[in-house]
Amino acid sequence: MGLVGVDVGPARARDQFLRGESVAEAVRGPILNSWERSLALGLSPAGCELPYRADLDLEGRLARAAGPVLDRLQELFADRNMNVSLADGRGAVLQRRFGSPSLVRQLAAIQSVPGYVFAEEFGGTNGIGLALAERQLINVYGAEHFAERSQSNACSAIPVRDPLSGRIEGVLCLGYPLTDVDATLNTVIRKAAGAIERRLLEQSSQRERALLQAYLDARRQMPPGDGQPGEPTGSVLDWRDQMILKEKAADLMALAQRAAMEVPLPGGRCVTLLSRPVTSPAGVEGIAVEALLSTGHLPVVVTAPPETPSGPPATRGAEPAAPRLRPASGAVPGRAATTEHTPEAVSGHAASGLVLVGEPGVGKYAVAARRRLELLSEASTRIGTTLDVSRTAQELAETAVPRLADFVTIELPEAVLRGEEPTDPRAGLYRVVLHGYREDCPFYPAGEPIDLRPSTPQLRCLAGGRAVLEPDLRTAAGWIAQDPAHAQRLLDHNVHSLIAVPLIARGIALGVASFYRSRDPAPFGDDDRSLAQELATRAAICIDNARRYTREHNMVLALQHSLLPQGFPEQNAVEVAHRYLPAESGVGGDWFDVIPLSSSRVALVVGDVVGHGLHAAATMGRLRTAARNFAELDLPPDEVLTCLDNVVARLARDDGGEEPDGITGIIGATCLYAVYDPTSQQCVMARAGHPPPALVHPDGTVVFPDLPAGPPLGLGGLPFETAELHLPEGSQLVLYTDGLIEDRHRDLDTALDRLRRALAFPNRPPEDTCAEVLRSVVPRHPTDDIALLVARTHTLDAHRIATWALPDDPAMVSRIRAEVTGQLAAWGLDEVSFAAELVLSELVTNAIRYGTAPIQVRLLYDRALTCEVADGGSTAPHLRHAATTDEGGRGLFLVAQLAQAWGTRYTPDGKVIWAECALKVSGGRPDAAAAHLADVPAI
Repeated sequence: MGLVGVDVGPARARDQFLRGESVAEAVRGPILNSWERSLALGLSPAGCELPYRADLDLEGRLARAAGPVLDRLQELFADRNMNVSLADGRGAVLQRRFGSPSLVRQLAAIQSVPGYVFAEEFGGTNGIGLALAERQLINVYGAEHFAERSQSNACSAIPVRDPLSGRIEGVLCLGYPLTDVDATLNTVIRKAAGAIERRLLEQSSQRERALLQAYLDARRQMPPGDGQPGEPTGSVLDWRDQMILKEKAADLMALAQRAAMEVPLPGGRCVTLLSRPVTSPAGVEGIAVEALLSTGHLPVVVTAPPETPSGPPATRGAEPAAPRLRPASGAVPGRAATTEHTPEAVSGHAASGLVLVGEPGVGKYAVAARRRLELLSEASTRIGTTLDVSRTAQELAETAVPRLADFVTIELPEAVLRGEEPTDPRAGLYRVVLHGYREDCPFYPAGEPIDLRPSTPQLRCLAGGRAVLEPDLRTAAGWIAQDPAHAQRLLDHNVHSLIAVPLIARGIALGVASFYRSRDPAPFGDDDRSLAQELATRAAICIDNARRYTREHNMVLALQHSLLPQGFPEQNAVEVAHRYLPAESGVGGDWFDVIPLSSSRVALVVGDVVGHGLHAAATMGRLRTAARNFAELDLPPDEVLTCLDNVVARLARDDGGEEPDGITGIIGATCLYAVYDPTSQQCVMARAGHPPPALVHPDGTVVFPDLPAGPPLGLGGLPFETAELHLPEGSQLVLYTDGLIEDRHRDLDTALDRLRRALAFPNRPPEDTCAEVLRSVVPRHPTDDIALLVARTHTLDAHRIATWALPDDPAMVSRIRAEVTGQLAAWGLDEVSFAAELVLSELVTNAIRYGTAPIQVRLLYDRALTCEVADGGSTAPHLRHAATTDEGGRGLFLVAQLAQAWGTRYTPDGKVIWAECALKVSGGRPDAAAAHLADVPAI
C-alpha cells in the first residue's frame, strides 16, 4: 500500500464500504476481508469494546523469551512515539514498552495497560487481531482500522511461533503515528520476532540439556561393564540403522511412559529400544530412549524385576537405571510393550547407548512431522495417476481423508472441466468432488454448480492466492453467512474446522479445495494448513496437466471428427452404418470412407495410422484424401494400396521420422480397400496389414474371408494381392480396425468369437449390427481407436441393365442409337434420350476408330443413367480444345457438356469409357452444347 494520501484514500473507501458500495479495487484484500468479518460479527466502528483479562501468564515461556527483545526495542525507539506490545495467542497484551516515556500519559488505558484483548472478534480490524487471523506480518494504516479510536495510528504486527511445534504463541506489535510510517519497520519487527523465537528454542534446548544431564547422572550409578551412554555407532550400526532407531525412538518418546520395543534391522538383526521417564533436578520431566545391542552370541534377555518403592520426585531424584523390559507374550516386533516396573541388569553380553532424549511433546511433533512426510510421499504416487481432471481431484480427496481431514470438497470452474484456462476462477464453480469418512454429512452434493459469496473462505483464498484457515467454524462469520441453515446442519454433525486452499499451477487458479475436520476435537493448525497447501500444490500441477491434456485431446478429437466423413454420398449399391470410438488414452488415426464409383459401384475403405495424437490424426486426413483421389481414378484395389504405400513412405521421409517434440513420427499404416459392383454382386478387395473383414450371409452365417494379408503401408517395394468374393443380395460386409478385437486382457480368438456371435443374425439392419458389436465386442477400456463400417449389399435389377455387343463396323453407330432410344423409351427416360444418343454416338465412334474389338455398349438405369462403351484397347481419349480448322476433337467436349461426369477405367481385357447423365436435374448444359452442334461431323 502506498503512503501518498493514505489518510484520505482508505477513509473514503471505508465510508463507501460502510454504505454497502463495492471497494474491492481500492482496498487491500486482507483489510477488506477483515472489514467484512467485523461487520458479520456485528461490530460497530464506534463501539468496539475490548474485554480485559486478569488471568495472564506474565512469567511464562513467551514472556521470558520476549523480555530482553522488548527491552532492546525500547532502546532502539528511544524518544520516539513508538508503542511496542507483546500479546499471547488469544490476543491479550502481556507486556508493553514505549519509546518515549511521556507517551504513556497520552494514551488510553487499552493502549497502555496489559490485559486487554485485541482479537478481531472484539476489536475488529487491528494489528494484533489481523496478525492472528491472517497468520503473517500485517500492516494496518489509519482508516484501515475498524474502530474509530485507532484511525489516527498505524501499526505493524507479526505472529511469534514456537520453532518446535510451529504453533503461534503470541504476537509482536509496533504502534506509531500515521505520519511515522517507515517501510524499514517491517525488517525490524521480523528480526525481533525471529529473536524471540530463537529464545523460545533455547529454552527448549536448556530443558533438553537438563534431561540429558539427569540421564547421564543416572547412568553413572550403573554397575561397571553395563555399557557406556551415547549414540550407538561403530561397525555394528551404520547411519541407516541409526535413522531407523531414531524414528522408532520418537514413537516411544511420544508414549511418555516406560516401554520396550524390538526393532528389526536389515540383515536379520534386531535391537531392543527402551524408554523411561527422566526428571531433572529442576523438575523438568522427559523421556530417555536407549538401545540394547547384543555383543556376543548370547541373546539380549530383558527381565522385569519387582517394583521399587516410589516417592515424590523431590526425594527420588533421577532414577538409578534404565528400564529393561521383556515384551509381552506374542508381541509383534516394532510394537511397544509397556510396564510400570523398574529396571534390572541385562542378562547376556549387551551394550547400551542413548538414542534420543527430550520431552514427550517433542516426540509427538517428530511423529507428526514424519507422518506428514509419509502423506506427502504417498500423495506423489496417488495423485495424478490419470489424465482426467475429475479423477485427479478425487485422488486428492482420497489422499487427504482421513489422515489430514475428515471431509474434502473440491470446486472447479466449468472451463477447467472443458480443458480451458479459467478467465475468472471464482465464477462458474462446480462441486466436482465430495469425499469423507462417512456419507451422511449434509454437504452440497457433487456435480452441481456452487454459488459462493465473496466473504466465504473459499473465495477469499482464491482472491488472495493462499490458504485460508478457519480454526473454529462456529465463529467464522463469512462461512456462516453463505447459508446459515446449511452451516448449522454441518455444525450439528461436529464439522468445526476448515482449511480452504486454492489450486494454483503456473500462476493460474484452477479451483479450490476445502478440508474439514469433525472427529478430532482439536482445530486445524498452521502445520495442517501448510500440509494442505503442499497437497493442493501437487494436485494442482496434476490437474493442470490433465486440463491441458483434455484441451489437446478435445482439439485432436475435433480435428479427427472433421477429417472423418460427415455423411456419405447417396448411392444404391450398399446400405451403410458406421461407428467411431476414440481411445481412452488418446486419439489415434483410425478412419473409414464410402466412395461412390462409376457404373453404380462403391468403394469401402477402412484404415489405421500408427500412433496417437495430433500427428496421427493429421496423417489420417492426408491418407483419406489421397485414397479418395486414387479412387476417383478408378484404380483396382491393389493399385490403390500401392499408391497409398508410396504416399506413406513419402510422408515418413518428409517428416524425418520424428516430430518437433522428439516423439517418433508416423512410420506406417494399415488399410483395407474393397470395391462392390451391384450389377454382378462381385466384391474385389485387398488389404495392407489390416484385419480381414467379416462377411455375414443373408441367412446369418458369419465367415472371415481368407484374404492375402499384404504388408503395412509405408514399407515399400512389396506387392499387394486382390481377392474376389460373391456377395448375395442382403449380405453384410463388416470392416473394422484392430482396436475392436485387440485387448491385452483377452485372447484374439476370444474376441473374434465374440464378434462372430454378435454378427450371427439374419436380415438385421446395419445400424442394429453396429449397436450390437459395440455392446458385446468393444473392450471395457479401449486402448486404441475403433472404427467400424457395416455395409449391407443391394443388387441392381437385371431389367435396369441393357447390353449390346457391336462389331467393328461404323455402320453400327446408327443402329445402336436406335436401340438405345428404344430402351430409354421402355424405361420411361425420354427426357434424357437426346443427350444419351449424342454421348453414345461419340463414344461408339471413338471405340470403332481408335479401339479394338470386342466392343460392348451397356446402359445402367440407377440414380443416374450410365452409358458405357468397352473395347479391347488401352489408349484412353483426352479432352482438348479443337482449333477452328480442325475437323475433329470436339466429341469429348460435347460429352463433357452433356454428362454430369465421365471417365475411363481399365480392365484386364481393355478399358471402359463411361458417362453419367442426370435423371432428375440435368448435369449438362444444353445451350452450350447446341452452339457446337453445327461443328459435329455427320455420322
